[in-house]
This record gives sequence, structure tokens and C-alpha cells, in this order.
Amino acid sequence: MSVRIYGNRQIKTVPGQETRPTAARVREAVFNIWQGAIADCHWLDLCAGNGAMGAEALCRGAVWVVGIEQSGRACGIIRQNWQQVAQPEQEFKVIRGDVRQRLKSLGGKQFDRIYFDPPYKSELYQPILGAIARLNLLSPQGELAIEHNPKFWQASTIPGLELFRQKTYGNTTLSFYRNPSNATVDV
Repeated sequence: MSVRIYGNRQIKTVPGQETRPTAARVREAVFNIWQGAIADCHWLDLCAGNGAMGAEALCRGAVWVVGIEQSGRACGIIRQNWQQVAQPEQEFKVIRGDVRQRLKSLGGKQFDRIYFDPPYKSELYQPILGAIARLNLLSPQGELAIEHNPKFWQASTIPGLELFRQKTYGNTTLSFYRNPSNATVDV
């Protein structure tokens, strides 16, 4: 099976139910909201699945993309997908393992855009958001988007992060966070 991304490019997906690719309309919404902020950015894709979000970021000019995914089979597909779309001046890294443990290896690095899409029924939301804030992974002007189903998790206050926007697309909600010091007028 394959998914179409920016520029009508096809990328591979993991067969079966091991991962849940981000729906095309949700993916499009994220990149519409963040248009103008992807070129030259540092992008972090948490629970990366097949890597469609990171591939889109590469296609739209992100200079550095990092993905964390637990499934070894999915990591192989992410690498293939990102190699297929990356330009020579772009860098990417795929990290295999539990996001709770592997996130620590990114301490000292900052990302302009972070996309977090765990299994909807997981218990990952609060601990990972807390770790992002504690590790200072979000750049001062950066934004974090979380894909979730509000039946299983409700966006809430996270020390060190400010919830500033939510959009709903069917059963999927995108909740956007930023650093509290980045409280500017939203458009």
C-alpha cells in the first residue's frame, strides 16, 4: 500500500494494522496551518508510523528531520521514504525505540516544528508532552501539533507549554502548543 504526499509523490506504508497513517486531510491541514514555517526548519516526528509527516516536511524544505518510531519494520520504510524525497542538502535521522526512552537522546537539540501522533488509546500524551517541555526540545518560536481522538485524550495544560489552537477533522483533533513566552497574536 502507498500514500500520496506533497507534489503527488507516492511513499510506502507499513502493511497491516501496525501503524495508523495520518489521514490526508489532517496532513494537509497541518501543512496549511504551518505554511511558510516549514522551509529551513528542524522537524521532529514522534511515533512516526510510515514517516508521511516527515516526508512532507522534507518535500516542503525542512533542512533537518528526525523521527522516532518503535516498530523496526516501520523504521525501514521511513528510511526508504525519506531517502526517496530528501534533497542532498537535507538531513534526516530515524531512531528506533520507545519514544519515552529515545526522546532523552535528543536533549540539547531544539525543533521548530514537532508532530506527535501516538496510538490514540495510548498513555503517552502527558509523559511525552512533559518530556518535550523538560528537555526544552521546542525552539523559542516553535510549535508542537498533537494528533488525537478526544474520546481517548483531552488536551490540557502542560507546565512549560501553552495550548493555543485546536482544530477538529471528524474523529481527529489537532491540538497546538507553543512556548508560553511565544504568546503572539494568532491569525
